[in-house]
Amino acid sequence: MKALCILMLVIALPVLASTSLFSSDGYRIDRYRSPTPDTAPGAETIDTKKLQALLKAGLRPVVIDVINSEYRAGLFIETKPHTSVPGAFWLPNTGRGELSQLWQDYLVKNALKLTTNNQDHPVVVMCKSDCWLSWNATRRLHLAGFTNLFWYKDGIDSWESSDLPVQVITPVPPEF
Repeated sequence: MKALCILMLVIALPVLASTSLFSSDGYRIDRYRSPTPDTAPGAETIDTKKLQALLKAGLRPVVIDVINSEYRAGLFIETKPHTSVPGAFWLPNTGRGELSQLWQDYLVKNALKLTTNNQDHPVVVMCKSDCWLSWNATRRLHLAGFTNLFWYKDGIDSWESSDLPVQVITPVPPEF
């Protein structure tokens, strides 16, 4: 009986561990900096070369950086400057696996504002490499009706390692 219990634990623990990484609705909720899938729902996965081409194209995409930032008493707490792709907009905390309605609205309303309410306008979502925050935010925008999404899977790490210019950006202030 003891051997059977041990065998059941050995089989069940990996399943329990893997399911606890995701919410019931499929968002990654833990270990955000770990290997990500090759694709994000409703988006084209792009590399640095493709992002450069998009940024030079006639219809410039809106680039949304979703790296987290501590938010307390109505303020983002920044301990050091945050660099991103030039022209990017920083919507922190919108890639977390479990979001309050306020943060969900912050993401979608700002994406709508930045695209002038055009859900077909190209939108690039990024973070760092191997970062589930951008995967989660891309999925949220897809489910919110955005149809021209690009997921920059390799993120700012790849951009910087290609010796491309960066820009210090500050978070878009929430209206809550």
